[in-house]
Amino acid sequence: MKIAISAESTNDLSKELLEKYDIKIIPYEIVHGDKQFKDGDLTTEELFALVDQSGQLPKTNALNEYEYTEYFEGLLKEYDAVVHVCLSSGITSSCGNAVRASSNVKNVYVVDSQTLSTGIGLLLIYARELAEAGVSPEEIAKKLDERKAKLQVSFVIERLDYLFKGGRCNSLAYFGANLLKLRPRIILKNGKMGADKKYRGKMEMVVSKYCQDTLDEFNTPDLDKVFITYTTATEGMVEAARTALTERGFKNIYETHAGGTIASHCGGNTIGILYFNDGE
Repeated sequence: MKIAISAESTNDLSKELLEKYDIKIIPYEIVHGDKQFKDGDLTTEELFALVDQSGQLPKTNALNEYEYTEYFEGLLKEYDAVVHVCLSSGITSSCGNAVRASSNVKNVYVVDSQTLSTGIGLLLIYARELAEAGVSPEEIAKKLDERKAKLQVSFVIERLDYLFKGGRCNSLAYFGANLLKLRPRIILKNGKMGADKKYRGKMEMVVSKYCQDTLDEFNTPDLDKVFITYTTATEGMVEAARTALTERGFKNIYETHAGGTIASHCGGNTIGILYFNDGE
Protein backbone atom coordinates (compact mmCIF):
# COMPACT_ATOMS: atom_id res chain seq x y z
CA MET A 1 0.00 0.00 0.00
CA LYS A 2 1.37 3.40 -0.97
CA ILE A 3 0.87 5.84 1.93
CA ALA A 4 1.40 9.61 1.78
CA ILE A 5 2.85 11.10 4.97
CA SER A 6 1.84 14.75 5.12
CA ALA A 7 1.92 17.92 7.23
CA GLU A 8 1.73 21.69 7.07
CA SER A 9 4.84 23.79 6.49
CA THR A 10 5.28 24.27 10.25
CA ASN A 11 7.12 20.95 10.63
CA ASP A 12 10.44 22.74 9.90
CA LEU A 13 12.19 19.72 8.39
CA SER A 14 14.94 20.52 5.89
CA LYS A 15 14.33 19.97 2.17
CA GLU A 16 16.79 17.07 2.32
CA LEU A 17 14.83 15.31 5.08
CA LEU A 18 11.49 15.98 3.39
CA GLU A 19 12.83 14.33 0.25
CA LYS A 20 14.51 11.47 2.10
CA TYR A 21 11.32 10.49 3.92
CA ASP A 22 8.95 11.42 1.06
CA ILE A 23 6.91 13.85 3.16
CA LYS A 24 4.29 16.02 1.46
CA ILE A 25 3.65 19.62 2.55
CA ILE A 26 0.74 22.06 2.39
CA PRO A 27 2.08 25.56 3.18
CA TYR A 28 0.48 28.19 5.33
CA GLU A 29 -0.13 31.63 3.88
CA ILE A 30 1.71 34.45 5.63
CA VAL A 31 0.31 37.98 5.44
CA HIS A 32 2.36 41.09 6.11
CA GLY A 33 0.53 44.35 5.45
CA ASP A 34 -0.79 44.12 1.91
CA LYS A 35 1.69 41.39 0.96
CA GLN A 36 0.87 37.69 0.91
CA PHE A 37 3.29 34.82 0.45
CA LYS A 38 3.56 31.12 1.15
CA ASP A 39 5.45 29.91 4.20
CA GLY A 40 8.91 29.08 2.86
CA ASP A 41 8.97 31.72 0.13
CA LEU A 42 11.06 34.02 2.35
CA THR A 43 14.06 33.14 4.46
CA THR A 44 13.88 33.76 8.19
CA GLU A 45 16.29 36.67 7.81
CA GLU A 46 14.11 38.26 5.10
CA LEU A 47 11.05 37.88 7.33
CA PHE A 48 12.81 39.56 10.26
CA ALA A 49 13.88 42.40 7.96
CA LEU A 50 10.23 43.04 7.09
CA VAL A 51 9.32 43.20 10.78
CA ASP A 52 12.23 45.51 11.60
CA GLN A 53 11.25 47.88 8.79
CA SER A 54 7.54 48.02 9.63
CA GLY A 55 7.36 47.22 13.35
CA GLN A 56 4.51 44.83 12.47
CA LEU A 57 4.45 41.07 12.89
CA PRO A 58 3.23 38.97 9.98
CA LYS A 59 0.09 36.90 10.46
CA THR A 60 -0.70 33.38 9.33
CA ASN A 61 -4.03 32.45 7.79
CA ALA A 62 -5.53 29.16 8.94
CA LEU A 63 -5.99 26.67 6.14
CA ASN A 64 -9.68 26.05 5.46
CA GLU A 65 -11.65 22.87 4.86
CA TYR A 66 -11.83 23.41 1.11
CA GLU A 67 -8.04 23.83 0.81
CA TYR A 68 -7.43 20.63 2.74
CA THR A 69 -10.03 18.70 0.72
CA GLU A 70 -8.39 19.74 -2.56
CA TYR A 71 -4.96 18.92 -1.17
CA PHE A 72 -5.99 15.45 0.06
CA GLU A 73 -7.74 14.65 -3.21
CA GLY A 74 -4.57 15.59 -5.07
CA LEU A 75 -2.46 13.25 -2.94
CA LEU A 76 -4.93 10.38 -3.42
CA LYS A 77 -4.32 10.51 -7.17
CA GLU A 78 -0.83 9.18 -6.44
CA TYR A 79 -1.23 7.42 -3.08
CA ASP A 80 -3.67 4.86 -1.67
CA ALA A 81 -4.03 6.62 1.69
CA VAL A 82 -2.90 9.77 3.52
CA VAL A 83 -1.68 10.19 7.10
CA HIS A 84 -1.65 13.92 7.83
CA VAL A 85 0.00 15.30 10.97
CA CYS A 86 -1.40 18.72 11.96
CA LEU A 87 0.07 21.63 13.84
CA SER A 88 -1.36 21.50 17.38
CA SER A 89 -5.07 22.27 17.69
CA GLY A 90 -4.11 24.33 20.73
CA ILE A 91 -2.33 26.75 18.40
CA THR A 92 -4.40 26.82 15.21
CA SER A 93 -7.93 26.16 13.97
CA SER A 94 -6.43 24.52 10.88
CA CYS A 95 -6.36 21.15 12.60
CA GLY A 96 -10.14 21.08 13.00
CA ASN A 97 -10.52 22.06 9.35
CA ALA A 98 -8.24 19.19 8.30
CA VAL A 99 -10.31 16.75 10.36
CA ARG A 100 -13.52 17.96 8.69
CA ALA A 101 -11.90 17.77 5.27
CA SER A 102 -10.88 14.15 5.93
CA SER A 103 -14.56 13.24 6.17
CA ASN A 104 -15.03 14.45 2.59
CA VAL A 105 -12.59 11.92 1.13
CA LYS A 106 -11.74 8.28 1.80
CA ASN A 107 -8.55 6.92 3.33
CA VAL A 108 -7.33 10.14 4.97
CA TYR A 109 -6.25 9.93 8.62
CA VAL A 110 -5.59 13.20 10.45
CA VAL A 111 -3.48 13.29 13.61
CA ASP A 112 -3.47 16.28 15.97
CA SER A 113 0.25 16.47 16.80
CA GLN A 114 -0.29 18.60 19.92
CA THR A 115 3.09 20.11 19.07
CA LEU A 116 4.94 22.25 16.51
CA SER A 117 8.14 22.62 14.50
CA THR A 118 10.43 19.57 14.37
CA GLY A 119 8.32 17.94 17.08
CA ILE A 120 5.95 17.39 14.15
CA GLY A 121 9.00 16.43 12.10
CA LEU A 122 9.84 13.62 14.52
CA LEU A 123 6.30 12.26 14.21
CA LEU A 124 6.51 12.44 10.40
CA ILE A 125 9.76 10.49 10.26
CA TYR A 126 8.31 7.90 12.66
CA ALA A 127 5.21 7.64 10.44
CA ARG A 128 7.33 7.04 7.34
CA GLU A 129 9.34 4.36 9.14
CA LEU A 130 6.09 2.62 10.11
CA ALA A 131 4.77 2.86 6.55
CA GLU A 132 7.99 1.35 5.19
CA ALA A 133 7.57 -1.50 7.68
CA GLY A 134 4.16 -2.28 6.19
CA VAL A 135 1.99 -0.84 8.96
CA SER A 136 -1.53 0.17 7.85
CA PRO A 137 -2.50 3.87 7.75
CA GLU A 138 -5.08 3.32 10.53
CA GLU A 139 -2.42 1.78 12.77
CA ILE A 140 0.13 4.49 11.90
CA ALA A 141 -2.33 7.18 13.01
CA LYS A 142 -3.00 5.24 16.23
CA LYS A 143 0.71 4.85 17.00
CA LEU A 144 1.35 8.56 16.36
CA ASP A 145 -1.47 9.46 18.76
CA GLU A 146 0.11 7.22 21.39
CA ARG A 147 3.68 8.45 20.95
CA LYS A 148 3.09 12.21 20.64
CA ALA A 149 2.77 12.50 24.43
CA LYS A 150 6.41 11.41 24.70
CA LEU A 151 7.76 14.36 22.72
CA GLN A 152 10.05 16.86 24.41
CA VAL A 153 9.65 20.15 22.53
CA SER A 154 11.13 23.34 23.95
CA PHE A 155 13.06 26.46 22.98
CA VAL A 156 14.97 29.20 24.73
CA ILE A 157 14.30 32.77 23.57
CA GLU A 158 16.71 35.69 23.66
CA ARG A 159 14.14 38.46 23.24
CA LEU A 160 10.47 38.79 24.10
CA ASP A 161 9.43 41.57 21.71
CA TYR A 162 7.93 39.14 19.18
CA LEU A 163 5.90 37.38 21.86
CA PHE A 164 4.82 40.78 23.20
CA LYS A 165 3.80 42.09 19.77
CA GLY A 166 1.91 38.87 19.15
CA GLY A 167 -0.06 39.21 22.40
CA ARG A 168 1.58 36.20 24.07
CA CYS A 169 3.37 38.21 26.75
CA ASN A 170 1.88 41.00 28.84
CA SER A 171 3.54 44.40 29.13
CA LEU A 172 4.61 43.97 32.77
CA ALA A 173 6.28 40.63 32.12
CA TYR A 174 7.89 42.04 28.99
CA PHE A 175 9.29 45.05 30.84
CA GLY A 176 10.58 42.96 33.76
CA ALA A 177 12.19 40.35 31.56
CA ASN A 178 13.94 43.02 29.47
CA LEU A 179 15.12 44.87 32.56
CA LEU A 180 16.61 41.70 34.05
CA LYS A 181 17.70 40.35 30.65
CA LEU A 182 15.83 37.11 31.22
CA ARG A 183 15.78 34.37 28.58
CA PRO A 184 12.71 32.16 29.07
CA ARG A 185 12.36 28.51 28.15
CA ILE A 186 9.22 28.01 26.09
CA ILE A 187 7.88 24.48 26.37
CA LEU A 188 4.95 22.66 24.77
CA LYS A 189 2.48 21.22 27.27
CA ASN A 190 -0.98 19.94 26.42
CA GLY A 191 -0.62 21.33 22.93
CA LYS A 192 0.11 24.92 23.98
CA MET A 193 3.20 27.06 24.46
CA GLY A 194 4.12 28.28 27.93
CA ALA A 195 7.19 29.63 29.74
CA ASP A 196 8.62 27.86 32.78
CA LYS A 197 12.35 28.26 33.47
CA LYS A 198 14.20 31.55 33.00
CA TYR A 199 17.89 32.13 32.35
CA ARG A 200 20.24 35.09 32.38
CA GLY A 201 23.50 35.87 30.63
CA LYS A 202 25.06 35.46 27.21
CA MET A 203 23.15 33.18 24.89
CA GLU A 204 25.96 30.67 24.47
CA MET A 205 25.97 30.05 28.24
CA VAL A 206 22.17 30.14 28.38
CA VAL A 207 21.88 27.49 25.65
CA SER A 208 24.32 25.22 27.47
CA LYS A 209 22.38 25.51 30.74
CA TYR A 210 19.01 25.14 28.98
CA CYS A 211 20.14 21.94 27.24
CA GLN A 212 21.50 20.45 30.45
CA ASP A 213 18.35 21.29 32.41
CA THR A 214 16.12 19.86 29.67
CA LEU A 215 18.15 16.65 29.34
CA ASP A 216 18.13 16.23 33.13
CA GLU A 217 14.37 16.77 33.35
CA PHE A 218 13.41 14.72 30.29
CA ASN A 219 16.02 12.09 30.96
CA THR A 220 14.92 8.99 29.03
CA PRO A 221 15.50 10.14 25.45
CA ASP A 222 15.31 7.97 22.37
CA LEU A 223 18.93 8.48 21.40
CA ASP A 224 18.41 7.63 17.74
CA LYS A 225 17.71 11.20 16.65
CA VAL A 226 17.38 14.75 17.96
CA PHE A 227 16.84 18.14 16.37
CA ILE A 228 18.54 21.45 17.04
CA THR A 229 16.06 23.92 15.56
CA TYR A 230 16.57 27.69 15.50
CA THR A 231 15.32 30.85 13.88
CA THR A 232 18.76 32.46 13.85
CA ALA A 233 21.70 31.55 16.05
CA THR A 234 25.40 32.20 16.49
CA GLU A 235 27.89 29.43 15.88
CA GLY A 236 28.54 29.39 19.63
CA MET A 237 24.85 28.79 20.41
CA VAL A 238 24.59 25.88 17.99
CA GLU A 239 27.88 24.40 19.17
CA ALA A 240 26.73 24.59 22.81
CA ALA A 241 23.63 22.59 21.93
CA ARG A 242 25.54 20.10 19.80
CA THR A 243 28.11 19.53 22.56
CA ALA A 244 25.40 18.81 25.16
CA LEU A 245 23.61 16.37 22.82
CA THR A 246 26.81 14.61 21.75
CA GLU A 247 27.83 14.11 25.37
CA ARG A 248 24.37 12.65 26.10
CA GLY A 249 24.93 10.07 23.36
CA PHE A 250 22.53 11.00 20.57
CA LYS A 251 23.41 9.18 17.35
CA ASN A 252 21.88 11.52 14.76
CA ILE A 253 21.86 15.26 15.48
CA TYR A 254 20.02 17.31 12.85
CA GLU A 255 20.18 21.09 12.54
CA THR A 256 17.18 22.85 10.98
CA HIS A 257 15.95 26.42 10.56
CA ALA A 258 12.50 27.32 11.86
CA GLY A 259 10.20 28.51 9.08
CA GLY A 260 8.25 31.73 8.81
CA THR A 261 5.26 30.66 10.91
CA ILE A 262 7.37 29.70 13.92
CA ALA A 263 9.88 32.54 13.50
CA SER A 264 7.17 35.20 13.39
CA HIS A 265 6.10 34.26 16.92
CA CYS A 266 9.55 33.87 18.52
CA GLY A 267 12.00 36.25 16.88
CA GLY A 268 15.73 35.89 16.30
CA ASN A 269 18.18 33.87 18.39
CA THR A 270 15.53 31.35 19.40
CA ILE A 271 16.91 27.82 19.62
CA GLY A 272 15.56 24.52 20.87
CA ILE A 273 16.31 20.83 21.21
CA LEU A 274 13.53 18.38 20.32
CA TYR A 275 13.41 14.62 20.81
CA PHE A 276 11.27 11.66 21.83
CA ASN A 277 11.58 11.08 25.57
CA ASP A 278 10.69 7.38 25.51
CA GLY A 279 14.03 5.60 25.36
CA GLU A 280 15.00 2.69 27.56
